[in-house]
Amino acid sequence: MADEFMKGLVLFAVGGLGWITFGAWYRTPSYYEVVQLVNAPEGVSTVYGETAVLVGDVLYWLMILGPITFWILIPISRELRGSIGDDAAN
Repeated sequence: MADEFMKGLVLFAVGGLGWITFGAWYRTPSYYEVVQLVNAPEGVSTVYGETAVLVGDVLYWLMILGPITFWILIPISRELRGSIGDDAAN
């Protein structure tokens, strides 16, 4: 169970740090504005810029879905599989 926790934590940390990095580069027009990291990307006109915005979005969803998968979905599936296996044995 500890390995699932660590996998979820690593995905949360890597996704969060990557999202913050790419968000700061491409989505933050000024550090003095209230809205940061969630603005629409501005001034992205190259393939590398579009790829970086896409990578930032993917890392955001990795930050959200990674821990949900390892902390909630996998333990629930193991419990359900165990309970179904116990019912089949009786």
